[in-house]
Amino acid sequence: MSAPPNQRSVSLRGASAKEISRDALLEKVSQERELRSYLRRANAAALFIQRIWRRYYDMKKISKQLQEEWESLVDRYNYSMTNRWISNNLLRPFLFFSTQSLKYQKKQLKDVKYMSACFTILLNSINSSDMDKNFCSLAVGTLEEKSAWLYQAQKMVSLCSFILAECDYSSPEGENMIALTALAMRLVISLTDLKGWKSLKSDDTRVADVSVERLIKFMSTRKSSTYSCIRRYIINLGAYFASLKNNIAPTDNQFLITASAVTLALRPFHSKKSDINNADSFNLDEASEEFSLFIMTIPFLCRCLPSLLLPALKHKSALLSSLNVFLISKTKIFEEILRLEKSEKSGSGAKVIPFSGWALANIINLATEYDDSSAISGSFIQGLDCRLYLNVINCISQNFLGLLENTKGLIGKDNNKSSQMDDSFSEEVESDNLSNMKSSFIDLLKPVHQQWHLRKLMTLAEQNISNLREGTHGPDQIFEHFGNLKLLNIIHFYYYMLRIFSLLNPFVGSLPILNVLSFTPGFLVELWETLETSIYDGCDHTTRQIKHYESAASGNYGEEMRDSRQRRNMKDIGNKWVNVLQKITGKSTDIADTNSGDYALTPGEVDKEAYDLWDVEAVRQGAQGISKDLLYMLHLFCATYGHLLLVLDDIEFYEKQVPFTLTQQRKIASVLNTFVYNSFIHNSGQSNQPLMDLAVRCLHLLYERDCRHRFCPSSLWLAPARRGRVPIATAARTYEAAFTNLQCGDASTIPITRSLLTTVPHVYPFEERVQIFREFVKLDKVSRRVVGDVTGHGQGSIEVVVRRDHIVEDGYTQLNFLGSRLKSSIHISFISECGLPEAGLDYGGLSKEFLTDLASAVLNPEYGLFSQTSTSDSNLIPNLSAKLLKNGMEMMEFLGRVVGKALYEGILLDYSFSLVFVQKLLGRYSFLDELSTVDSELYRNLMYLKHFDGDVMELSLDFTVTEELCGKRVVTELKPGGKNVSVTNENKLQYVHAMADYKLNRRILPFANAFYRGLSDLISPSWLSLFNANEFNQLLSGGRNDINIDDLRSNTKYTGGYSESSRTVKLFWEVVKGFRPTEKCMLLKFVTSCSRAPLLGFKYLQPSFTIHKVPCDLPLWATIGGQDVDRLPSASTCYNTLKLPTYKRSSTLRNKLLYAISSNAGFELS
Repeated sequence: MSAPPNQRSVSLRGASAKEISRDALLEKVSQERELRSYLRRANAAALFIQRIWRRYYDMKKISKQLQEEWESLVDRYNYSMTNRWISNNLLRPFLFFSTQSLKYQKKQLKDVKYMSACFTILLNSINSSDMDKNFCSLAVGTLEEKSAWLYQAQKMVSLCSFILAECDYSSPEGENMIALTALAMRLVISLTDLKGWKSLKSDDTRVADVSVERLIKFMSTRKSSTYSCIRRYIINLGAYFASLKNNIAPTDNQFLITASAVTLALRPFHSKKSDINNADSFNLDEASEEFSLFIMTIPFLCRCLPSLLLPALKHKSALLSSLNVFLISKTKIFEEILRLEKSEKSGSGAKVIPFSGWALANIINLATEYDDSSAISGSFIQGLDCRLYLNVINCISQNFLGLLENTKGLIGKDNNKSSQMDDSFSEEVESDNLSNMKSSFIDLLKPVHQQWHLRKLMTLAEQNISNLREGTHGPDQIFEHFGNLKLLNIIHFYYYMLRIFSLLNPFVGSLPILNVLSFTPGFLVELWETLETSIYDGCDHTTRQIKHYESAASGNYGEEMRDSRQRRNMKDIGNKWVNVLQKITGKSTDIADTNSGDYALTPGEVDKEAYDLWDVEAVRQGAQGISKDLLYMLHLFCATYGHLLLVLDDIEFYEKQVPFTLTQQRKIASVLNTFVYNSFIHNSGQSNQPLMDLAVRCLHLLYERDCRHRFCPSSLWLAPARRGRVPIATAARTYEAAFTNLQCGDASTIPITRSLLTTVPHVYPFEERVQIFREFVKLDKVSRRVVGDVTGHGQGSIEVVVRRDHIVEDGYTQLNFLGSRLKSSIHISFISECGLPEAGLDYGGLSKEFLTDLASAVLNPEYGLFSQTSTSDSNLIPNLSAKLLKNGMEMMEFLGRVVGKALYEGILLDYSFSLVFVQKLLGRYSFLDELSTVDSELYRNLMYLKHFDGDVMELSLDFTVTEELCGKRVVTELKPGGKNVSVTNENKLQYVHAMADYKLNRRILPFANAFYRGLSDLISPSWLSLFNANEFNQLLSGGRNDINIDDLRSNTKYTGGYSESSRTVKLFWEVVKGFRPTEKCMLLKFVTSCSRAPLLGFKYLQPSFTIHKVPCDLPLWATIGGQDVDRLPSASTCYNTLKLPTYKRSSTLRNKLLYAISSNAGFELS
């Protein structure tokens, strides 16, 4: 079988040689050809290198010989030489041997004698009034002379610039070099300044101007290296002054050199011929680019230079040109800056702060005049175009922020790597240097967080809109021009500053920016008006609906809010006037007091249309559905208003209504609520994490204030999620699965549902969140059964024997050590006071009785762990003396487990904790206004102090607080050395918040931590994050509203012979319906040991409410005589059972039942 055609062998050497294929032969020939080509190129390259080296050697030899002859010529120089001799015999050879070798600089700078002599000869020649001797006269001579002068002058400028760059004041042998640099600078200044040409005639001025302009044009190019050399000099100068321990004034030569360098940098901008309409002039763009690239990016430019020279740099001629080129050629400039940054790798400033950041800081400092000691005095330089200034700053800031965010992760990695090094001392030093560099950089941005800066910008914005209104622009055009040209520029400016400070300020972050934005009058209001217009643009109908809805739903809503504090104070004094008002309005005087901040809105509040009003359409797509401008406005507003809300008290918020009215507050809350919810729904929060963090923080502050003192309808918070909420069981399972993944370190699998439940749980109705909580408990019980923990009665139950007269001690001894095992079922056996075991089996009722009795005993203020607040609600707050009790903190931790067990089993306790204490359990900080729920008198005093107009020093206060503890007066400092710090008008706000922080946070935190340790053994902290402080109390002790008798009746069981149709049962329900609310609560407490109804209704009461028949037959004659059963009702609270005798008359049943529930007894009644 023959081989394929392309595989056939070809014999080249006869039958004895190995045959190869055609393809292999062609490949071999090709390789040999490439080898011969490579050898030819290598030989040519070798010959070329030989020629280069021969030329270099010859030029070096000739240059050395020429230099020797030139030096001898300079030694014989006399002042009678002409300008042509200077040009031909002095400068031409000098420039030849000075520019031939790549290393000529180092060689010549070692011996500056002859260079100084050359510069001196040139200076003397330029100062000569004789045209034949004046070197600059060649600039107005023949065409050949002008060309020679320009060429030699350009070379001299380049040489002198290099000498300037090599000037080093810290060198021990630098005196001669400094003198040479001073001569070089004098020479360049003379060459570029016609006023120094003594021999110039008036007829030659025009020609001389052209020659000088050409020289200055050369200086403006990259080829001359003028600006790069000036940059090196200023950087070296700054490093020299920074190395000095004391601030020493510069010497004459130092000041002369520095002033000359600044003059050269500004020379193109001050040229008379720099007019684009003049054919002989040059364009400033190249000079502006060089100035912006090499001068504006110098670290600490204004600190490197003497203060006397700064006005020259601040002149509008150079600054405005630089700003223009930044704006016009920003892409090119930023690329050049990046290349420059890569080429200059040395210097700590370059490692920490990108060069665009130094340009940002330098422009801000050059554009402003300010006083370090005052935040209100300052101004922009004269003639500054503030619109151009803002646009350029915004452009640079955007680039700077991008670089910072790109390098942030890299810096973090470097820090992590460095933390693993053995040399910890060097790491600490490097870290300190980085922090110091960042802090010094932030200090350069001081003008932007001074009030004068923002006020002047706002004034210019107002003037701009006023001018537009006086013109022919329509309203829409007015707003468009105002926003685009001024207000949006200001918003962008402070948005970028806020981000930069938060990234680079190592100590206080963006706090300086937030302070100036929050406390500058009018800014926040204007920001919201602009934001509101952008959001509701074209939605006037919706705005009118909101106003109509508010007026219809709440009437004098604002007036009620402003009067709220007065009503609260009246309640603290007593309920006398409240009862009178309730009688006038026809309401019962026994209505259970709700949260003092809650307001009864009309039924229109829950109208379906209300949800649409509070679901803001413009932000329904979240962060991904809004424009860049709106994103920036929202970011700045959330940061600023969130900061202001921390110090805004209730008087300002509700009564004075500053900075916003309550109507505006509701709009703000609805916008943030809709935005945050939909950002999570559309998963756009991760890409805008800084904005989301600020929006969530601001929303939480508004929501918590509303929970404490209501100003928003409930429909506002529920509006975004009213449609398409995830089913309760699904939400709970998803949440728990995601939380498990988070604990395992896999945060990438966290679904949207968990983000919503943890971040904005209030978008789910409270009842649904309670169901989710119960679903969590259910899932936990199922998981414990799977792993072998039996939670039902019987096997796995915990046997507890308790003496009724030692219920606290026995409970603590037998249960405290269990920890999370307390989730299992407990089986209670009681020992009577006589020491005998009580009969009965525990099927859940005895456990409930034990927990309720145990909690009642420990939470009783007489026990000492808790005390009641001085406000009308009398909630429980930890007692300071609890830590002095035996096992006081351990008992606090045990109580946390008892409360956790009650929550886990759904058992209601008839106690409520102070909202401040609950805030600590939920991991939240308490602010000034929450002090009113703990100590209303102290709160009023602090508010008086905060708004006091006189001299606070007269009150003789200091930063201490005095308390009485176990009969002893204890003085605590509010800050280190507080007893030596008097409260003044300047620090009174700090004192007010320090006092509130101590009362609300520092003092309570140790007790809250102990309680939390016990509580978290049974209740996961993630479960509790669903609720606010008020809702936690409701979860623990039930609802506060009037008991729904119909709901109770429909979920009641009957035993012992009773049924729903029994005569006595019907009489019972008729009587109970006529009870006052307080009497209904007393009945519920009598039967269940808790006066409050289950949150989700009596369907969830365990065990169910039961009415048991107690037969009490009367003789026939007694019945005929009008007598009724004389026995009292009794109750078995452990089984939620009412033992009801068979009464015949409703009056008897009512009297007996009221007597029983008022006697505070149960089993012993008969």
